[in-house]
Parts: sequence; structure tokens; C-alpha cells
Amino acid sequence: MLDREEYVEQTYFFRTLIERLKENVPMQESLATLRDEVLATTRLPLAIDFMLGELKHVGGFGSALERLAHYFSRFQAFVVTAAEDDHSRFDMRVALLVLTRLADYMSKEAAPQGVFLYQFEAISRNRLNYDRGLAAVADDPIFSSEWRDWILMVRRQIGIVGLAELVYVRSQYYQNQRESREGRTLPLEKPILFGEKEGKIALANRQKDPLLLFAAMQRQLGYPVVPRPEKPDAAPELVPQLARRMERLELRVKLLEEEQRGGIDITKFYDKGAPPPNGSAR
Repeated sequence: MLDREEYVEQTYFFRTLIERLKENVPMQESLATLRDEVLATTRLPLAIDFMLGELKHVGGFGSALERLAHYFSRFQAFVVTAAEDDHSRFDMRVALLVLTRLADYMSKEAAPQGVFLYQFEAISRNRLNYDRGLAAVADDPIFSSEWRDWILMVRRQIGIVGLAELVYVRSQYYQNQRESREGRTLPLEKPILFGEKEGKIALANRQKDPLLLFAAMQRQLGYPVVPRPEKPDAAPELVPQLARRMERLELRVKLLEEEQRGGIDITKFYDKGAPPPNGSAR
């Protein structure tokens, strides 16, 4: 785990990178200027130097994040690499926004439950590779060995068993229900990873769309919300489209008026450099 100031600077770095991408600033120029903007007492300027060098040599910086495993998590590298894939429809701006919200959450006493649910939803909502994605999630430094074993088990069983079911059986609420039925204290079947509230929400969302589970966790427990791709704004193109349609309508009205007056003068449509055709102009 990094210090809080590292995550604060990462949040600023990813957010500013998104803003400059929207302004069509080249990625190399953005990295070069951000290297001087971020806090010099953190390790991020050195990481940006390495990313800039990798970008110049291979045309992307996802491989740089993979090689900087002591600073960036494997999930961060996975997200950027997926966005750089030529065959993927995962947009880089969405990827950077995913990393922005993750870094912001990590700077605010993040809980492993919230980190897992956020990363899992980011993979599923953007249709990324579950096998590589969950393997990357399991390597996040916030997770203990019990968490890693469970995430790798989820990686094997996802699609066979619902996520809500997997969360419920590892919650304190499930253990409380077992003891209530038996009327005595029972030993744990497996290490408890989720609290009583997470267990209740998971039980209420069994056999439902997993996105409903994520939304309920976010509403009830304040877990971070995964960004969604923004729909393109059609307003800037609306006025030019209307202007072109008005021009076509005006031309049609003029042709109709000429036809009513006795015929359409087609000589104005001739090529000025070509000889006039034989016969009448009308």
C-alpha cells in the first residue's frame, strides 16, 4: 500500500490527463507537463518519467505500469493495457476515469470490500476479460491472503455461481443466521470477508442482475461508483445540420418558383469551361 499523498497525486494525475485528452493535447506533451505539476516529494514524477519513455518507444504506457509493479497496482496496469488494445472498444478516457475514482477512494481509508466490488464492476460493466482481470484484482496490495484465495475462487466459479451468493456465504450476516437457527455459537466454515450489511444486501439480490447488487452497495454503504461511457452530445452538430437542410429547402423553393414562371433555366448548371449544347436553353 502507498501513502495517502501518493494516491492524492495519482487522482490529480489521472483527472488532469482526462481533461487534456478532451482538449486534444498530445499524450506525450501531457505527461511532460504533468511531471512538473505533481508533488515532487512523491514517487509519481519518477513514474511519469518512465511512462513517458515507454510511450516514446512503444507507443503506449500500459507496459510501463506493468513494469512499475512496486508503485502501480496490477489492476491499474490491466485497465490501461485493455484501453490500448486495438481490438478493444474500451475507451482510454473511461479507463482513466476508472483509475481516477479508484485512486480517490484509496486516499480515503478504503475498505477491501469496496475496492473489490468497484474493480469487479469495472471489469463487468466494460466487458473486459474476467480471467486476466480477476487475476489482477487478486494481486492488489489491499487484500490479505484470505481475500486473494477467495477472489481466485470467484475467478473460477463466476458464471456458474452468482456473485451475490458468493458474497452472502462469506458475510457476517450468513454466520449470524446459522447460529440463530442452531441456537448456539458455531465455528466458522470459511473466513468472514464481508460485514452484516453487505450480507443482507447480497441476500436481497440473489438471482438478480449483478449490477443491481453493485448499485445497492453504493447507495447503502457509500462505495465508489464505476463511471459509464458518456453519450456523445449531438447539440454542437445540430445547428450546422439545420443550416444545411434550410439551404436545400431554399434551393427547392427557387426551382419550384422558376418552374411556375415558365420553366427552369438549366444554363446556370452548365460547366462554364464547356461549350454550350445545341438547341434552346430552355
